[in-house]
Amino acid sequence: MTPHERRAALEQIGAEVSACTACRLHEGRTRAVPGEGDPNTEVVFVGEGPGFNEDREGRPFIGRAGGLLERMLGSIGWQREDVFIANVVKCRPPDNRDPEQDEMDACAPFLRRQLEVLDPAVVVTLGRFSMAAFRPGARIGAVHGSTAPVDPASGAGDALTFSMYHPAYALRNPAVERESFEDMAKVPGVLLQSRERRAAAGSAAPTTTMTTAPAAAAPAALAPVAASAIASLSAAEQAADDASQLTLF
Repeated sequence: MTPHERRAALEQIGAEVSACTACRLHEGRTRAVPGEGDPNTEVVFVGEGPGFNEDREGRPFIGRAGGLLERMLGSIGWQREDVFIANVVKCRPPDNRDPEQDEMDACAPFLRRQLEVLDPAVVVTLGRFSMAAFRPGARIGAVHGSTAPVDPASGAGDALTFSMYHPAYALRNPAVERESFEDMAKVPGVLLQSRERRAAAGSAAPTTTMTTAPAAAAPAALAPVAASAIASLSAAEQAADDASQLTLF
């Protein structure tokens, strides 16, 4: 697929998302949020669902959580324009509640088709609902910062998935925010690993050349968190991983 064909295919999917009435979420939306980014990227970030700002603008991750995501990308020398950002559900759940299973099921074909078009080397999941779409049964507290092969049925047929906390959750917990920067620092290495796997399998070469240099340190503006604070993520905080992470401020 040429870059022009890929862009056109993504625009077609976006138009279908904007007109979709397959689940109840369309009833309260201002604008659907199909996703955006470089159609030739090797890395796709998948969140959970739009928040208030995203619903107004029709763009993913543009509130406070989006600002944190951009800072984390900047810490490894990337910009949001270098990747593609999408969500599991394309319309905002009322009051930013968790997406329900039938809503995720209704949106799943759109995400699958986007991944088929993009053919990414890495799918980075943000939050537990996104993670569950690619790693069923896993607990985010146990698997964040780690990789797994992607099920070809997801649409990303020859990719690795990398799990991270949702940035909105990181905003509420300084230790998790620090861990999220540390997790993001691993993503360039995961991209290299996936490139090697794809080359060994005879997959096409990457259509872009994303930097995979060693990650920079977390921005100085990030308040330091003692190692003991990071290590002290308690059982209660682990359980909080299963609480709502959808609020995007």
